[in-house]
Amino acid sequence: MKITDIEVIPIAMPLAKRYDNHHGRTRMYDIDQHVVVKIHTDNGLIGYGDYEDRPAIAPEEIEPLIGRNPFNFLHNNFNMALGMALYDIMGKYLEVPAYKLMGQKVRDAVPAAAWTRPCPPEIFAEEIQRAVDQGYRIFKMHSDARYDVIEQTKAAAEVAPPGFKLHWDFNHNRTMGVVLPIVAELERNHPVVGFIEDPLPWTDIDGWRVLRSKTQLPLIMHNPQLGGMQEVLRGVADIYMIGGRIGDTLQRGFAYSQANIQTLLQQSGNTLMKAFTLHQAAVLPTATAHIITLDDQYEDDITTSYLLPIEGFCRVPDGAGLGVEVDEEKLKQAAQREPIPKRDIIGVLHLPGGRKYYTLGEPNVETLTGFEEGALRGIHCERLVKTDSPDYDRIQKRLQAEGPFIA
Repeated sequence: MKITDIEVIPIAMPLAKRYDNHHGRTRMYDIDQHVVVKIHTDNGLIGYGDYEDRPAIAPEEIEPLIGRNPFNFLHNNFNMALGMALYDIMGKYLEVPAYKLMGQKVRDAVPAAAWTRPCPPEIFAEEIQRAVDQGYRIFKMHSDARYDVIEQTKAAAEVAPPGFKLHWDFNHNRTMGVVLPIVAELERNHPVVGFIEDPLPWTDIDGWRVLRSKTQLPLIMHNPQLGGMQEVLRGVADIYMIGGRIGDTLQRGFAYSQANIQTLLQQSGNTLMKAFTLHQAAVLPTATAHIITLDDQYEDDITTSYLLPIEGFCRVPDGAGLGVEVDEEKLKQAAQREPIPKRDIIGVLHLPGGRKYYTLGEPNVETLTGFEEGALRGIHCERLVKTDSPDYDRIQKRLQAEGPFIA
């Protein structure tokens, strides 16, 4: 079997209907933009892969593969869409699931988390409810300086069923003096919180160790700067997030398992990405934390089936290759669909005392106020777009003349 052609197809995924308003479209801008790779071989097999963000795949990355056997590229570190398409075609050739090309299967199902981008508490509550309705039991959310994480958590707790857990990503940008009181309050008063990711800068090894000693909430480290094993030896985190380049991810996952350290797989894409991530998690002994793939962001997909959770977990596909089939007509439609256009907005930051801070574009709270993320309680943000705000032109002219202002 030899590779005869590799197609790189930019697509636009259809956003979920809940985002069908200007707040949703501005908040979720660019998450619809993906790249699909389609690999052809001389025996008629086709392998598919997908990756969110439309990362560029250079011709020099593709040309060396033409005329080669896909099995030359096990545990590859190519662009993920290209790498998983190779696994899809190898599995189809052998008529086995992709996980059999990665290691020994140790589980039949994997916990999966829902996700969304930062939003006000009332929108967050709606997102939690839809995730519950879709079968999820964990929800990942990035904290954001424009919103009060405590108020967001309270809103989530009001609709979350018993046992449902929030995974808060704190963006690795705070000092201990700010993050410790927040983590303590979440742990003490809000049992819906189950995980804290990146509470401190990745380089603050001592800070991570101190924080870990003061909380029972599991700490997740996303991007260890010393390679991971040094962080394990220093006891800085409870869970390490892996994902991205396939060979590196498998290597790290097996290494963490030798240290009995839990891992969490996060990789952005659609149903193809979810399938591939499930295959990886099926063979990594300590990949018992949830996976995050963003497939819950779309109204439809390019596949003929979906991998929906039941009671919070998704079964690992057993079909050949990735175990999900691509609908060529849907792929064609996705390739012809225009991406969501970027819209000009005016940011309105509502301050705790009732004043409003106006900016062209999204407000940078830390720059505008001097407060670290999370230190300024009681704030929230809204976005104005020209089509929906009668005051847009007037405010825009003032911003262009004066810069950001408080009213």
